[in-house]
Amino acid sequence: MTPPATRHSWTQIWRLIRRLWAYEIAMWRSLYRWTLRRPPVTEAGAVAFGQAKSTTPVIWVFIVLSAIEIPAVDLLLPWESARLTVAFLGVYGLVWMVGLLAMVKTHPHVVAPSGLRLRQSATVLLPVPWENVVSVSTRNRSLPTGRTFQYEQTPDGTVLSVVILSQTNVDIVLREPTVFDLPKGPTEPVTELRIWADEPKDMVAEAREHLLQASARAA
Repeated sequence: MTPPATRHSWTQIWRLIRRLWAYEIAMWRSLYRWTLRRPPVTEAGAVAFGQAKSTTPVIWVFIVLSAIEIPAVDLLLPWESARLTVAFLGVYGLVWMVGLLAMVKTHPHVVAPSGLRLRQSATVLLPVPWENVVSVSTRNRSLPTGRTFQYEQTPDGTVLSVVILSQTNVDIVLREPTVFDLPKGPTEPVTELRIWADEPKDMVAEAREHLLQASARAA
């Protein structure tokens, strides 16, 4: 009989493999969409707001370094088999970095008539219908660590911050505590979301317009 600790370890490993595989598929799908210039939104009246402006230069640095590394390593290695193996890994790594850039470029936040669709790359989608939104505002915040998903307890409930380079700049207050799906599992019941957008004022203005329309329809 398999000990409980061993079963738990294998369960954790299997979950990690599934997450890595899902990330890999999302990367190739994003690269395909970016190459063919597929539109980021399909809903009528929806507007996309990017979230990649601050991370794009960092990714480009890694792309350039990866491109330089391939011929440099090829010159240093004397063995043909080793050069071929390293060249293959180098090209794959370069394509992977371009795919990572495609992931952040092709998955913006979306403000639509049906609600908000908040993204973190290709693997996280936080849908919020307008009937569950109290307010949307802009406020720059710096967070103490580099973790992407951070919780904070406030007198009004639990805040989930989806962080980019240790910052957020848009606050969404929810009407009811809501559970969202993240790669590692469901969140705690959340009463407020804080995200990063490249153009926070424009996104907030668009969101408030839809929120007013949704309130008028409800009345």
